[in-house]
Order: sequence, then structure tokens, then C-alpha cells
Amino acid sequence: MITFQHFRNNQQYVLNLNIKDVAAHTEEGMNNKLRVATWNVAAINNNPFEYFVEHDDPAYFELLRRVEELIDAPGEKDVTLGTLIDEEIFADLCRELEMAKLAHVDAARGLWKRELRDRRVVSGFLRDEGIGAKRLCSMPDRVTNKVSIGQKAAYRPSVISCFEGKISDLHNWWEQWKLFMFATKVTVVSKTNETLSKRVFEMLNPISRKKYPAVTEYEEMCSLPLQLICLAAFDASLVYIMSLVAPDEWHRIKMSLVAALHKNKFSKIFEILESPMYICCDAIFLQEVAAAMVHHLQEHPSIQSGFHILSPESLDGKRDQNSIILLSKSRFYVDGSSPVTSWEGEITSQVSALLSDKAAVADGDLFVVRCVMKPTASQQSESSSHRQSSYRRFILGSFHGDTDGMVTIPVIDAIHKYLRLSELDELEVPGPIFVHRPLLIVGMDANTYKIHDEGKRQGVIEFARHLAGLNLATCWGAVDPNVYTTYNARTCLQPQLNKAVRMTERAYSPLTDRNPKDHILFQTSSCTSDQVGREVQRTGFSAKTVSRDNTGTGTFLPRTPFPTLNFPSDHAIVCAELQLEHHESF
Repeated sequence: MITFQHFRNNQQYVLNLNIKDVAAHTEEGMNNKLRVATWNVAAINNNPFEYFVEHDDPAYFELLRRVEELIDAPGEKDVTLGTLIDEEIFADLCRELEMAKLAHVDAARGLWKRELRDRRVVSGFLRDEGIGAKRLCSMPDRVTNKVSIGQKAAYRPSVISCFEGKISDLHNWWEQWKLFMFATKVTVVSKTNETLSKRVFEMLNPISRKKYPAVTEYEEMCSLPLQLICLAAFDASLVYIMSLVAPDEWHRIKMSLVAALHKNKFSKIFEILESPMYICCDAIFLQEVAAAMVHHLQEHPSIQSGFHILSPESLDGKRDQNSIILLSKSRFYVDGSSPVTSWEGEITSQVSALLSDKAAVADGDLFVVRCVMKPTASQQSESSSHRQSSYRRFILGSFHGDTDGMVTIPVIDAIHKYLRLSELDELEVPGPIFVHRPLLIVGMDANTYKIHDEGKRQGVIEFARHLAGLNLATCWGAVDPNVYTTYNARTCLQPQLNKAVRMTERAYSPLTDRNPKDHILFQTSSCTSDQVGREVQRTGFSAKTVSRDNTGTGTFLPRTPFPTLNFPSDHAIVCAELQLEHHESF
């Protein structure tokens, strides 16, 4: 039996389903129902300590408690940065910067001596909101935390990376950090799909004052060497803190997190996807998928045998956050084998062209395809007049919204516009086959929030209201802002302390991300008029059941933050059964 929760009219129900009932698709059920799921698998989070997780080792929580105590009241332990990055290490760092032929090293050296060296590690550096606003630590951390060396990954020697080597002291850390940053060559793919070899430091980009106004003109000028200096100071600070709070335990605890959340992340995701709850889905929309994960999916026996693995023609391997779609091979044509061959293939670029601000959507975040649903065996055996409704065209999209959800509505508008424009096109198909208007389904991490902030943050109620004006709906119906699909809180062990939450405040802190972000969108049935005033019935869907899952087993534990050691994402899986409304069946 599988137990899972679903919502109807904002009321929560618990269903007990026999696994065979979940997996079985009778021909009658296949005619008018689709089972779909969406899941942001969150490939970007490479810091094993970033989020609080449910851990079975009390030493994990004790470590975080001691870190919080030190951050709150460092006392005499709040030494200067110059004590950690001493004259010998700093001189060595500057030599490396000069040999790397970075511009304005002298300017960055001067900033270190005038403004950084004598700052206190905790009160003057880690807790300084200005450093966070300028992204002088968080930006280089994001770019260098994990890099690719051929087909393998390498990690920056840091407390907050998946680096497995031991760090015995600051000088031991520095030798490993220097080798990684300035000698290690990584493989990157350019925008023109050219494979390049670079050293790690060459992956950094200047920090723009236009994008981050807190950065001064002088800091912008020397932002490349300055980022490396600040990142070295940040990593050294965390090594120092760990030597104080848990010198004998922190590496072991970190490795337990690395194993659960990173080293075995793909295998845990695949285990969930091939479970009875999800292997029977007709479509699964995934977001923030690493390029390497796409290749592993294509080689996974049960997943690739049951699903078409649809991904963008140009996978983004730098941000490594790609939206993809798994589409049932038994239900859909995608490879040109359907009689409606002109209604297949990726249309991301065509949809993107309808955006007013094409730069607003980051590479890899939007993926849109056209496909055709297969007729059932009985439909194929019917006369041509009955077969006219057998071939249904679909537009399917997978989308990952920007942090504040401000791009989500423009993207939906662009997809909807493409849908409406396509209805005006005459489709040439062979034989007597008649094709109905295309149907739309989008799985997304919309980054919608419980509370709307006009022009700054997209609220979920306002989002649903906008959808209704387009004859679209979210699987949650009349949305309840309290039905959240994320529940996570950041620890102090990450480069933006302004986002950290105290362990005892996880359940109620305004900084805790507990929001209704994930949705399955679809068009609803409606009655409209055409250009000459004739009544037109538009076929659409309704959501009969919808569930959240933060365990990977079909259940949702409302009081449990995630990710956990068994659920490797900070987004819940959303699964819905959609039923076609109005006359015809599929």
C-alpha cells in the first residue's frame, strides 16, 4: 500500500492506494487521464552544510549549535583575518595572482591591507552584510565549489564543498587550495558548444556594479583578484571555526552529508523515479538537472526503457541547471513516428522569442516541446471517422523560475501566446486524420511565495489569479498559500550569513523558505467565441488528485524540513492526476 496526501478545495485527504492500482493503466483510464509529476531536483547545492537536515547523529546538531554560539558571541576567539591569512600565505597568494596575469593585482592587494586584513573574522568579515551584498565570497564560491575535470568532478578544498581530503591545519589547507585554484585544469563548454580547458580561477567573472550596486567602482575594477582574496579568507575562516568547535568530528560529519546528499544523489533520485509511485507517470517534469544526470538517465535501464528522455538541444553545463521532461514511451510519439510529424520537437527558442525581455530567462531554465499522444489499440482499429480524435497534440514545458518568481508570469504568457498562435495554423497531416486544438501542460518551480510583494516577489494567489485570466489553472486549484512545497533553512556554514536561520527558529523564522513554489499548470475547459461570434468549446483538464512528497515514498511529512538524508532535494515532488474535461476522450 502507498499512503499519500492530496488536496481538493483546499482540504487535505489521505489516500491508501494499492501499488498495483497505481501502476496499472487500463485502456479506459488511458483514454481520458494523465498522471504527471514535477520535481526540482536542485542540482546546484554543492555545500553539504548549507541546509539543516534531519540527521541521525546527535554530533551533527551539536556541531551546528557550537557554530551558532561562536558566530553570536566569538569573544577573544574573534581574531583578525591577517592572523589566518598570514604574511607568508598572502605573499604566496599574490605571487599566484601575478603569475596568472590577472589585472589590477596591486589594487586588490591594497584593499586587503587597508580594509580587510585587520578585520575580525566573525564580527568584521563573516557577519558583514556589505561583503554579502557585494557577492565577494558567495559568487566565487558558487563558481568554484565544484568543477568538471573531463568526466569527473573536483571540489575546492573547503569546509563547505564535497572535498573529501582531510584538512589538518591552515597551512595544509592553503597548499591544497592553491593547487586546486591555480594549477587544476577544468573542462568547460562555451556558448558555441566548444569544449575548452581552463584553470579554475579562469572560470570567475568580474562582479558588475550595475548588477550589484554595493560594489564600488574601485572594487569592480579589481574584482577578479579581489574575489580570490576574499574567497581564500572565507575558506580559511571556516577551517579556523571548525578547529575550534569540533576538531575531531567535523570531517566525519561532513562526509556523512556528502554521501547522502551528493555522492549518492543521482542514485537516490533514480531510485525515487523508478519507484511504483512515479514509474507509472505519463510525464515527469524535472528542473535544475545537471548535464551529467541527463547522461545517467539515458543509460538507466528502467527509466530509459519506459521514458523518452527529452532535454534541450544545448545542455547548459556551466550553470548546470537544466529543465528536462521524461515522457512515457507507451503514451507519446516524439521521434517523428507519428502521422502528425510536423507537431514534434523542441520549441524553446520559438517561445523565448515571444518574451519581451529575452535575457530574463537564464540558460537551461526553460524547455518546451511539442509531441503527439498515441491512440489506444482499440482506437487504431476503429474506422477513420472515429480515429479522427485519436491523435492529440500537446505542448509540454518544464520551467525553473528566477529566485523571486518575477519571470514566471512572462514565461507563462509567452507559452500561452504560442499556444494560441498555433491554433491559427493549419496543420498538414496525411490521410483522414483530424487533429484537435493542442493541449498544454507545464511542470514548474515557479518560485511563487506565500506573500506577494508587488514588483519584487511573486505571490501564489496573484499567480493563480493571472492564470485564470488565461483559462489556465494550477493543480492546486483555489490555491492555499500554506500548502508549501519547500521547507528549508540555511545554516551559518555558507557565505551569506544574512540568510542563516538559528536552529531553534527553523519552524517560524521569516528566513525559512516554506513556500508554495511548485506547480503543474494546464489549460482548463472553457466556452469562448471565435472571430465570427460562433461558440467554441475548448477542451481542457481538471486535477482529480494532487499530492506532495518529501520522502520519496509518496508521503509528505509536514513538520520535516528537507532535504533529508533520504530525500536529496529542497523541493517536494508534486504529482497530479489530470482528467480531460468536455466531450471527447483521448
